[in-house]
Amino acid sequence: MPDARRLRLGRSSRLAQSRDFARVRQAGERLAQGCLIANWHKLPPGAEPKLGVVTSKKIGGAVERSRARRLLRESFRLHRHDLAQPVEIVLVARNSIAGKKFADVEKDYLTALKRAGLWRTADSGGGMTNS
Repeated sequence: MPDARRLRLGRSSRLAQSRDFARVRQAGERLAQGCLIANWHKLPPGAEPKLGVVTSKKIGGAVERSRARRLLRESFRLHRHDLAQPVEIVLVARNSIAGKKFADVEKDYLTALKRAGLWRTADSGGGMTNS
């Protein structure tokens, strides 16, 4: 079993300040896929991938927004070691995320990564999980 610290998504792996979100949106690329919109900015090799999540009140109440954030963070956490290169990524939850199961959100996330060319294809060894 892998080291538990390797699996955690600590504060150093998160975008927290609005200027970081703005930089990714302005300088990066954008792709809409299913229940999410991915904005990303490539980082130099050796950097740690970082994630930011945006959920608006259009999704629903606090419970629905929190669940959407958890689903998006978990998708990133499980597959961040399979990225082709380090990126700062901002995932924006769309209204359709409300009521979705983890497997559906994860599928949209992985499809977005593949379409964006951010997924390590040859030797990833990773895959979708059954949740």
